[in-house]
Amino acid sequence: MSSESTSGLTKANIIKQKNGKRKGSLFVVSGPSGTGKTTLIERFLKEDGNVMFSVSYTTRTPRKGEINGEDYFFVDEKKFLNMIEGGDFLEWENVHGHLYGTPKQEVFKIMHEGKDIMLDIDVKGAINVKKEFPGACLIFIEPPSKDELIKRLSLRGEQEIALRMKRVEEEIAKKDLFDYTIVNDKIDTAYEDFRHLIESEREKTYGKNNR
Repeated sequence: MSSESTSGLTKANIIKQKNGKRKGSLFVVSGPSGTGKTTLIERFLKEDGNVMFSVSYTTRTPRKGEINGEDYFFVDEKKFLNMIEGGDFLEWENVHGHLYGTPKQEVFKIMHEGKDIMLDIDVKGAINVKKEFPGACLIFIEPPSKDELIKRLSLRGEQEIALRMKRVEEEIAKKDLFDYTIVNDKIDTAYEDFRHLIESEREKTYGKNNR
């Protein structure tokens, strides 16, 4: 799909309609598992009143502490495949044998209401979003080193570290396709970079007095 999508949501009319009302931006945050994407996003959501988080659909089972409708919408494979057939996803991917998808209508509805929206999806999915909606801002979160990432994944209790690290190498190789890269060595420093980046993008799009 080109920027002239079937939904009619080009970059121009997402930003501003005829009545001059502010339209939301789409920020896509991605990078290898364990780089701290969720921490950065959650902190920003708590501090910023003009951004919402898009909850993805997945066929995997909930992890301890995850809440349906807040962390993900947990559905079975039949339901997910029906949604693919119905064109309900902005993007979807098979990650480690589980399906993940971003609900299209929810994203565009929030943007039309004047709110920015943030996605936390895998690298391939982020690149696919950019193809569907060129106005999206892609942010890649990179670990300070592979050794540090292995340590973080081990502390999280992740399994099949070697398999995951192979995927990490594939994902890092695609970071040049993103608009920005933030190296998350120290979380506070990375967060300041993350926050300033988003504020800068808003100023470029809307001006300093219309955020």
